[in-house]
Amino acid sequence: MTLLITVFAAVITTAIWYKKSDEKMLLGPLCWMFWGASIMWLVDAIFEYAELKAAYVTPAPEDMRNDAFLGLSVVALALVIWVVILLVKDPRGTVRAKLLKK
Repeated sequence: MTLLITVFAAVITTAIWYKKSDEKMLLGPLCWMFWGASIMWLVDAIFEYAELKAAYVTPAPEDMRNDAFLGLSVVALALVIWVVILLVKDPRGTVRAKLLKK
C-alpha cells in the first residue's frame, strides 16, 4: 500500500511538472522525493516478498490500513518539506516582499 500511494503521488507530481514546466514552483525536488520514496518501498517490497512469500500477497486488513497511513504520512512529510523549500527559496519573492513591507 505504501508503494502504491507513493508511486501515484510520484506519477501525478511528475505529470504536473511535465505539463506546467514552471520552475518557479520547484516541482522537481518534490518529484525526486516521491520517486525516491517509491524506489525505497519497491526495494522493501522485494525483500519482504523474499522473506514472506505468499503471505506478502494476502496481507491482513489491519496491515493494509497501517501501510496506508504510513504511505499518506510519507506523502504529507514530502509536501511539508517542499513547502519549507518554497518558503526558504521564495522563487516569486512573495515572502521577501511581505517581510520588507512591514
